[in-house]
Amino acid sequence: MTKPVAPPREFAAIDLGSNSFHMIIARIVNGSIQILSRLKRRVRLADGLDSQQVLSQAAIERGVACLALFADRLKGFAPENVKVVGTYTLRRAVNKADFLAQAQAVFPYPIEIIAGEEEARLIYSGVSHTQPEKGRKLVVDIGGGSTEMAIGDDFTPLRAESRHMGCVSFAKRFFENGTLSQAQFEQAYQHAMAKIADLKQDYCELGWRNVLGSSGTIKTVHKVLLANQYRDGLITEPRLQTLIERCLQFPSLKQIELNGLLEERADVLVPGLAILLALFHTFEIQSMRYSDGALREGVMYGLERQFQVDDIRQRTADALAKQFDIDVAQAKRVEQTALQLFEQVTVWKNRRQGDELRSMLKWVSQLHEVGIVINHLNLHKHSAYIISQTILPGFDYEQQSLLTMLIRFHLKTVQKRDIRSINRYQYRDILTLLCVFRLAILLNRSRQATITPKTLQLNTQRHEWQLRFEPNFLVNNPLVLNDLQEEKAILAELGITLAFS
Repeated sequence: MTKPVAPPREFAAIDLGSNSFHMIIARIVNGSIQILSRLKRRVRLADGLDSQQVLSQAAIERGVACLALFADRLKGFAPENVKVVGTYTLRRAVNKADFLAQAQAVFPYPIEIIAGEEEARLIYSGVSHTQPEKGRKLVVDIGGGSTEMAIGDDFTPLRAESRHMGCVSFAKRFFENGTLSQAQFEQAYQHAMAKIADLKQDYCELGWRNVLGSSGTIKTVHKVLLANQYRDGLITEPRLQTLIERCLQFPSLKQIELNGLLEERADVLVPGLAILLALFHTFEIQSMRYSDGALREGVMYGLERQFQVDDIRQRTADALAKQFDIDVAQAKRVEQTALQLFEQVTVWKNRRQGDELRSMLKWVSQLHEVGIVINHLNLHKHSAYIISQTILPGFDYEQQSLLTMLIRFHLKTVQKRDIRSINRYQYRDILTLLCVFRLAILLNRSRQATITPKTLQLNTQRHEWQLRFEPNFLVNNPLVLNDLQEEKAILAELGITLAFS
């Protein structure tokens, strides 16, 4: 008798933040975590915390109402598959027992109120499991009531701290009734500087290769920069100063209007900017990139230790290969040919991106046939849609966009107007990468019957490419010759002259 297949394990991770409550529901599929749904509610718990650290009944009721909503979605979940953590406001509230008692009446899962350092470690874990950057990194998260900072190597945090300063608590303390002035901003900034001054020496001595920021304030800044022509989304001090100057032109927090700024975030943007600027100055940060990973992702990955791997992107690719039944042998053939051709290309516009472009060619070779489960006809369109709509841990938005474009145009005709630059990737490099990938696909079109050439030499000038095989290879492989002749006409439309012999 065939043993019944166990259904995928589903679990939930919930973050009871000072500004918002977040819930992620996920399941394990083919050895990978697959997000099923996300639910976020703005609760503003920190607004109800008074100077005596007493949480108001109104704030408690807002939080309990949100948990009742979450509980409805979690019906049928076993307690061991639900992890709930409370952060700054619940840590500080002297009457937290009142909140927990009222929550228990509508929410049948245990709530763990975690220490600030544990919160920082979980945030670091969430970022590390969703970003491709390797090596030492500084991770910061500006929440509603506190700011967390951690430095670590790969998945291991070396230092982790939390400070009592957040966008909601700073709004209450320094921008009373929502008024806004240069003096108020300066007061908030100086207070933030004082809060983290003791960390400067130790953190700077440890050093880092990358700086990543997560959650509300940093996500908002990232979105505003993108909407105001900073297409790479990088956060730098000059860009922060420009943003601050624009905000200070408004007389109150709630009146701030900027492209990319959600109305619900307007009144906490400037307090968050004061903290972020202090972080940049204290730790001498040159640039920061936004990460989708945060506390809830750290909680989620903590439920399954098996996902702590060295290469997040390989884990993602392997999971997709299983999920969409990709022909792994064919993907490997394409990858080997693509990388062999890549190493011979000499016309890169941005040579400093060589390693990243090479890795993107590797991943697109592994993933380009995900759409074959739908139909082999229009495979390139099906695959591109799946890649564009799938959450890909380890790949940021620009990398996912590049994968999508390469997959969309790796077969059939393509026009110059179809290829466009993607923020940090140059148009010419995308075009070159696409041409290399198309040639790799072409040379392996016979799949398991593919005859690998003993000699494969590619000579690239900007507009003139020459492909050389061993003597008589094309004579003995007329299908390859025919495909190359068709490809020559397609590449000509892209401004590249292809010769082969």
